[in-house]
Amino acid sequence: MSAEAGRGAIPGGLRRRDGEPLFAEPWQAECMALAARLVELGRLSAAAWSEALGREIRRGAAAGEPDTAASYYAAALRALERLAVANGMVEEGELAARKRDWIEAYEATPHGKPVQLPGDTKR
Repeated sequence: MSAEAGRGAIPGGLRRRDGEPLFAEPWQAECMALAARLVELGRLSAAAWSEALGREIRRGAAAGEPDTAASYYAAALRALERLAVANGMVEEGELAARKRDWIEAYEATPHGKPVQLPGDTKR
């Protein structure tokens, strides 16, 4: 492990503050892990991921998003979604439908209970 990693560096240059978790939400870690895995598997190039993330960060800044960890991970998710569609990993309509399913399931889930999507038999 590098000295930088030991100090709490996060991909993209973000740094954790004393005592704060590396990721504020589990989805943030999952998004970054998925991007890293897709690069490992050769489904995305590191350059394509970096360029897409940079584009989304610039789009967010141009739209007035604050420069925060939350806006960074939102940009990462948008970049990953755009790359997944552009590279044929998912159809745009399928992605939109799945997002709608998640929103509906989340809104219908009582506080403290796990969100379960329709047809999800894993829980």
